[in-house]
Amino acid sequence: MCGICGELNFQGKPVEPRHIEAMTAALVHRGPDDGNIYCQGSIGLGHRRLSIIDLSSSGRQPMWSNDGSLGIVFNGEIYNYPDMRKELIGKGYHFNSTTDTEVVVNAIHCWGMDRALSRFTGMFALAVWDKRTRKIFLARDRVGIKPLFYFITRERLLFGSEVKALICHPDYPGN
Repeated sequence: MCGICGELNFQGKPVEPRHIEAMTAALVHRGPDDGNIYCQGSIGLGHRRLSIIDLSSSGRQPMWSNDGSLGIVFNGEIYNYPDMRKELIGKGYHFNSTTDTEVVVNAIHCWGMDRALSRFTGMFALAVWDKRTRKIFLARDRVGIKPLFYFITRERLLFGSEVKALICHPDYPGN
């Protein structure tokens, strides 16, 4: 179990790192081994890690595709990632970790979101930030085993593995 969260400000206003830190802190019980955030302009991503595959710091998230254009925060497990990893290596991709997360982000880079998602066997919730298009994509497994909650207004999108991450943001209703 890991925890993911984030914010995209649709008006281009900078995301406050302290808001993402608070959201991520609300998920520490989901990932006690490590935590990290990424804030750049109007996007903020947070991750809490429960280290299961590749216990090294190479598994730290957010994680980036080989060319640095796609960033991902990921919760779950992709059972068929070793075969996909071999296929991606054959296409010229390289890997800095042995995590399924790094395979997922590079699979999306290689095959596109729809095709990559259709190939994943497992349980997952993810958020992928595309620096080129400045778009975010949220997805979860077909059965919905891994949770993913979101709140959207004209100004922003907030998302997280638990509602308590959303409630920590000062712009969530009632705060």
